[in-house]
Amino acid sequence: MIWNPDIVPWLCWIFPVLGAISSLILGRAHRKIRDITVVSFSFLALLMALFMLPDLFNYSYTDRQAVWFSIGSNKVVGLGMLIDPLSIILANVVAFLGLLILVYSVKYMEKDPNVTRYWFFTSLFMSGMLLLVLADNFILFFIGWKIVGLCSFALISYYYSDEKEYWIGGPSPFPFSKPSRCGLKALLVTSFGDIALLGGILIIYSYAHTFNFIELLQTAGSWLALMAQNPGVLTLASVLIVVGPLAKSAQFPFHEWLPEAMAGPTPVSALIHAATMVKSGVYLVARILPIFFFACWNPGANYPEALTFFIIVAVVGAFTAFMGGTQALVSLELKKALAYSTMSVIGYMMLALGAAGLSPGALVDGVASGIFHLINHGIFKASLFLCAGIVIHASGSIYLSEMKLSKNKMRLTWIFMWTAALSLIGVPPLSGFWSKDEVLLSCWQSGQYALFTVALITIIITTLYVVRFMGMIFHSKAPEHAEEKHGEERSGLFLVPLGLLSFLTVAIGLAGPWINNIIHEIFSRYYLESLKLPVVGGTYPPSPVSGVLPVDIFLALDSILMVLIGIVPAHRLFISHKTSSETLINNHKSLKSLQKFMWNRWYIDAFYNRVFVNGMLLLRNPLVRYVEGSIDHVFNVSVPSSFQAGHKALKKIQTGILSVNMLLMMAFMVAVLFILWWLRVL
Repeated sequence: MIWNPDIVPWLCWIFPVLGAISSLILGRAHRKIRDITVVSFSFLALLMALFMLPDLFNYSYTDRQAVWFSIGSNKVVGLGMLIDPLSIILANVVAFLGLLILVYSVKYMEKDPNVTRYWFFTSLFMSGMLLLVLADNFILFFIGWKIVGLCSFALISYYYSDEKEYWIGGPSPFPFSKPSRCGLKALLVTSFGDIALLGGILIIYSYAHTFNFIELLQTAGSWLALMAQNPGVLTLASVLIVVGPLAKSAQFPFHEWLPEAMAGPTPVSALIHAATMVKSGVYLVARILPIFFFACWNPGANYPEALTFFIIVAVVGAFTAFMGGTQALVSLELKKALAYSTMSVIGYMMLALGAAGLSPGALVDGVASGIFHLINHGIFKASLFLCAGIVIHASGSIYLSEMKLSKNKMRLTWIFMWTAALSLIGVPPLSGFWSKDEVLLSCWQSGQYALFTVALITIIITTLYVVRFMGMIFHSKAPEHAEEKHGEERSGLFLVPLGLLSFLTVAIGLAGPWINNIIHEIFSRYYLESLKLPVVGGTYPPSPVSGVLPVDIFLALDSILMVLIGIVPAHRLFISHKTSSETLINNHKSLKSLQKFMWNRWYIDAFYNRVFVNGMLLLRNPLVRYVEGSIDHVFNVSVPSSFQAGHKALKKIQTGILSVNMLLMMAFMVAVLFILWWLRVL
């Protein structure tokens, strides 16, 4: 048998589907056989993704189509897999992190009685993400997109029976959220984005007559010209398409579902935040970004309306990065603090991708930095969530204030978690430092100095909240008491994924500049030589600032300075405890008011609950009384009554006498003939 490379991308997403099916088939079989089978299919998916890596250095794309069908009488649509640098990188990130999370899940979920359902949805979750990443057109992409959304709903509300031990929120007297409601919230918000995205896709198709990503770019000159004849249509399409990824990636104003997504098992949180779900929105922006870049900067005929796409992505990304960081500062739940952190870091990625189109020379810098940060975030955020699972199990609490674990009894977890946490902050030479520095560079190179300032300030906030939750977990004031009460190191399948992720965080950090140059070179040549975009690159290596320092060194120093500004008070408050954070806040009314504002999530969630949830509940009684009641009266009272009245009227002329019946029949026939004659005359 000759190996056909065209089947590799198809197998990459089909193998997890087989894993999901096998979990159902083997659900009643031996537990280890089922678990090993599911994990093995995930490993095969990773193997297929690795087989695609050599194509990364072709700096080109391959559209491997396998299915065709017709739309209408003439249009033939092909369904295939698109192999290009973006899809190869994302497929490897998803498959690798997904596999590690599933390996971790073997031990984490071993005592769960419903674990078959868990394996089914996690495997299908991975499959949906791999499908949308590899799809060469909007149709297959949207199928994967919806699979991801539905699986996230099932996994967030995994404990749908709503036992109190699985509630999140609180502590009392603050309200709690039940898993079933948390899953529904995620489904409703992301589905709203899905509808908007579908609307944008259909608008573009009505002009371009293709769903294929490459064809959309190749024919952009013609269909954009048609679209430009109707002012506002390109702006509308841009806004609708952007809403989809903003909702999926939990960016303002669609971000409020993500903190509640922590109601699912901890490996699910890692899967949503590190490998799937929130990354799908970033991927979509990066996928369609060249089309809008062409529309903005094509020297032959540019369309300023297309800038709407980049402006929204960049501004919303910067704002969400800042807002998410402030909310993480006051979170009492560890997983929610990490969720707010994810919102913030995804905001950095969106900022980089948005900045890529705001200047004709910023494309490669923006995309390369955004994707590099996506890779690094996937690794260190997966590590943080998997460590969080161990920490929550060891402490028996979801609240940071109740953990107080001993770093001596949990030495490996402490090392792994601090490694990931410092990378999240952006401490050199760990991986997060290099990619975050590149995001700042892309903002600077595109001339977005206000957004650059917001991103820079967010580094201080990130440092504060990371040191805060690490200090509350492992560096409490009363370690002796905590050591007696909590803190046992896990072993085996728990620590192997963590060790590998920590190793990669350090290794990528040490090779950071080299890896960054490779990613930059890949996208530079891909956009210039293969996609033939009008303007690419920018100043690379970066030019000097004021003739003294190269921009990247200047910005790296700024980034380090922000970390130092944040780490000094954070260490004093949460590590050495020389100053009490509670005393500091209670002694300053402004700080107390600020803490309340951030604790209440900027009152955005309260606003949504009051307007949409309570608003719908207020409409319930009037709708039941005046709308549903009226409809019910028409169909269940008026219609039967009219038939009864007709029956009584007709019954009177039914005499049973043959001659009378014949006379009525003749009258009816005459009436029919008269009506037909009258219609003919007309």
